[in-house]
Amino acid sequence: MFKALLCVCLLFVSSLSQAATLLVFGDSLSAGYGIPREQSWPALLAERLTKEGKPYTVVNASISGETTAGGRARLKAALKQHHPSLVIIELGANDGLRGLPLDQMRDNLTAMTRLSQSMGAKVLLVGMRLPPNYGLDYVSRFERTFPEVAKKEKIALLPFLLEPISQESSAFQQDGLHPVAAAQGRILNHVWTVLKPLL
Repeated sequence: MFKALLCVCLLFVSSLSQAATLLVFGDSLSAGYGIPREQSWPALLAERLTKEGKPYTVVNASISGETTAGGRARLKAALKQHHPSLVIIELGANDGLRGLPLDQMRDNLTAMTRLSQSMGAKVLLVGMRLPPNYGLDYVSRFERTFPEVAKKEKIALLPFLLEPISQESSAFQQDGLHPVAAAQGRILNHVWTVLKPLL
């Protein structure tokens, strides 16, 4: 009896030690702004990975209001702390909403990608879109930045995080920017299409 229990415990510890870390590194769209954090799409991702028997631990290091510059400044410490095998970079929306220089955003996304890769992690870059009132030129250049970085650095890309809900006002909170809890599952399903092959 004791030996059997010991074997079970050892197998449990072994499975934990073999679990890889998936780091979600984003802004309020991944931090679960305005909703319980456990209802955010990264939290739902952790549940799905467990149900599907995927040996991953999800660490959500997203911060509301984060820019690519802020992410770049804190990524190295996060990589050293968590040693992820896969990093989802979901940053850039706040750069665009603040009208920050797009060359700077591109440089930051590139630097974060290369740093993650240098530490042995695969990278999934998640893109965003801006409202048209920011001007056609700025909006189009902003949107192009994500596929340009992904192509140059040879990483996976999800062009637009909010694609499945972007045309539904009921899927957003009163600010019109942040998805409601009920929409998080659809966002996860969208992310999953690109993420699953990387696992």
